[in-house]
Amino acid sequence: MAKRDFYEVLGVAKSASEDEIKKAYRKLAMKYHPDRNPDSKDAEEKFKEVKEAYEMLTNPEKREAYDRYGHAGVDPNMGGGGGFGGGGFGDAFGDIFGDIFGGGRGRSQGPQVYRGADLRYNLEITLEQAAHGFDTTIRVPSWDKCDTCHGSGAKPGTSPVTCSTCAGHGQVRMQQGFFSIQQTCPKCHGTGKIIPEPCAACSGQGRIKRNKTLEVKIPVGIDNGMRIRSSGNGEPGTNGGPSGDLYVEIHIKPHSVFQREGDDLHCEMPISFAKAALGGEIEVPTLSGKVAFTIPEGTQSGKTFRLKGKGIKGVRSGFAGDLFCHVAVETPVKLTEKQKELLREFEKSTTEGGAKHSPQTKTWRDKVKDFFE
Repeated sequence: MAKRDFYEVLGVAKSASEDEIKKAYRKLAMKYHPDRNPDSKDAEEKFKEVKEAYEMLTNPEKREAYDRYGHAGVDPNMGGGGGFGGGGFGDAFGDIFGDIFGGGRGRSQGPQVYRGADLRYNLEITLEQAAHGFDTTIRVPSWDKCDTCHGSGAKPGTSPVTCSTCAGHGQVRMQQGFFSIQQTCPKCHGTGKIIPEPCAACSGQGRIKRNKTLEVKIPVGIDNGMRIRSSGNGEPGTNGGPSGDLYVEIHIKPHSVFQREGDDLHCEMPISFAKAALGGEIEVPTLSGKVAFTIPEGTQSGKTFRLKGKGIKGVRSGFAGDLFCHVAVETPVKLTEKQKELLREFEKSTTEGGAKHSPQTKTWRDKVKDFFE
């Protein structure tokens, strides 16, 4: 049977680049490889055909000769497709599987180095502290080198020995079909060393747990949920790897007066019925002291007054937010008979005065009337 065109075998155009040829070959080689088709002669022949086409077309000299003269221009004995032990399949797939399973060419064979885990510390502060910033100290758990074994993990007078399972590499290879998978050594857990006689003080870990004190600077305007990073104060790394980081997460306690929204503050401002009706000067608390301002007569419950710049200057803000005061007109309670009588007279006088004293009531009654009609 005459040989098929190599480009046709791989399903690529004659102008295909080397990367396109490799991509086509990988796909077909996976499909027809003998390990995937153990009892198929047809798949075996197709794999040989695909392999031969790949080897010819990825060799610049052979490809040029083939493009000029076809099959007659290449020696069929060069780079033959008769066996499965050649380098074509491994070369094509080594870069893929090596990257996935850590077994790529040129990789170091020593014990794996791991960065330490990051730690989180929850710090609860007041709204005032968040607004003005402050310096504080915290105590966090930490690992220090064992003073008894000086970090080796071995009993004084003894030393760790090279792991016989991985020969000190910290990793072992497992063969699954045509896959070569590299994984952490199950005996030494990636350290490449075995400790026959562990240190009693640290149980062979080479480190002991202690609390350490750190200074933390809380910036002005920090908000709830923000985190401050303390580099290198997390858990130590493995096999000489770098330490992780410590993240101080801020939690602001609920405030008795203010509620924060971004850089703005909100507060409820109860005023008497008389003050709302007559107007006048009132004092409002802020995070930097009391502020006096005048409310107009006839102020209604729910009215909001804005005090510019009396909020919080955020961490990334160039200026402070505002304070919003929400009026709540307080209804008098536990009245004396005299007070009740005065209110009845007042109610009578405002009713006789018509809608000019209660415009909202008049508007509401008109809306109700229209609704039912």
